[in-house]
Amino acid sequence: MTHILAIDQGTTSSRAILFDKQMQIREIVQEEFPQHFPHSGWVEHDPADIWNSVLRTCREVITKASLLPSDVMAIGITNQRETTLVWDKETGEPIHNAIVWQDRRTAAICEELRSAGHEPLVAQKTGLLLDPYFSGTKLKWLLDNVEGVRARAEAGELLFGTVDCFLIWKLTGGRVHATDATNAARTLMYDIHKGGWSLSICELLGIPVEMLPDVRDCAADYGETDPAHFGEAIPILGVAGDQQAATIGQACFEPGMLKSTYGTGCFALLNTGDTPVQSKNRLLTTIAYQFGGKPTYALEGSVYIAGAVVQWLRDGLKIISSAPESLPLAQSADPSQNVILVPAFTGLGAPYWNAECRGAIFGLTRNSGPAEIARAALESVGFQTRDLLEAMQADWPDRSAEAVLRVDGGMTANDWAMQFLADIIGAPVDRPTILETTALGAAWLAGMEAGLYPDRAGFAETWARDSRFEPALEDETREEKYAAWKRAVQATMSV
Repeated sequence: MTHILAIDQGTTSSRAILFDKQMQIREIVQEEFPQHFPHSGWVEHDPADIWNSVLRTCREVITKASLLPSDVMAIGITNQRETTLVWDKETGEPIHNAIVWQDRRTAAICEELRSAGHEPLVAQKTGLLLDPYFSGTKLKWLLDNVEGVRARAEAGELLFGTVDCFLIWKLTGGRVHATDATNAARTLMYDIHKGGWSLSICELLGIPVEMLPDVRDCAADYGETDPAHFGEAIPILGVAGDQQAATIGQACFEPGMLKSTYGTGCFALLNTGDTPVQSKNRLLTTIAYQFGGKPTYALEGSVYIAGAVVQWLRDGLKIISSAPESLPLAQSADPSQNVILVPAFTGLGAPYWNAECRGAIFGLTRNSGPAEIARAALESVGFQTRDLLEAMQADWPDRSAEAVLRVDGGMTANDWAMQFLADIIGAPVDRPTILETTALGAAWLAGMEAGLYPDRAGFAETWARDSRFEPALEDETREEKYAAWKRAVQATMSV
């Protein structure tokens, strides 16, 4: 029993990653699954695709590594957050497709609640804003719009869960209905100060509390897998939402430490220690991790479109055939042009929180082409990151604006994008040797709980840097470029 299996269930794919006893990656298996877009701004997943892709990748990674299930000591789970599922308590059958975190169908519900003056209460208890991003209004929509669901929920026949919760329920054969504090904190229904479901918010949203899962620490006992899945039972000992798992994987355990993950979206988390900082700049107050019943808090800024903008270059515009092609294409762009892309394909996240605006391109000339658009797409990720860091600096001045930013996620393999990021934020950017920090965080949680891996201090000592990108842009140029971006954002939101 010398390996830990990390399940990394993401927005566009499921991955199973095996870590050995030195916390090094032994094997990875990944499987993409379809995205469903029933209407403009709606995004759904088939729960069967989520479950089956997880089960297949887990089985395959064990086989591919020439291991037996008995070689796996524990499982850690990390997941796309806020994505909302409801299923039958007895049969496990979902009552509807999963509503994905990117989905904007509940914008009108959020506006109605905001107009009625409920946002201060929600923000005070949950640290979140009234936005379609979060699970609570998605769950309300399912209860109100799927025939018979509300009656069944009130009769105690249905369960709610985020993706981690759904996977735990399936893996344990329906024996455990639980989530961890980091995922609970993203539902819009969890009081992050009292550490429990908020009855007043559940009542406001019309949600039966009986549907909600038990909330546990990130490193805790989440039951054992049904032997039918892998041939024998394996304990599930670690759970964290993907961005919190990346924060853990980056060893951001000290107040003031900051990481930014570049996957489908971009998510920056700033550790604020024992103190929940209420943002005045429309950032989110959230739980970074929880051990021994004690939460550590963070400020978070969420950007909807980061790596997804490269997918758009590939699948939408079809100007590249694979993500790595974006680098040489951007490098070939005409330096005299200043094309700016605001990728508000599903609205803008922090610090703007505008669900209705849509993407725009500024500064086009007759000579603008694929190279200039590719460069603008990559630059948009750096600009959006700076938006988040400036808001964090305003909310928590204790953090130095020049402090190092630790980065992870698939997009960080693009050296050009990382250099531009350092240039535009005016601070060093550190890329670790293990880019799979989200999966590493989940694996460490399970391995630490199982006694295989070191404690927090020991784990932090193992963090290693692969590359540092130092800012090389003149201050005047940096500020000119950022001012142009801010004008473009304002113009986009005013349309």
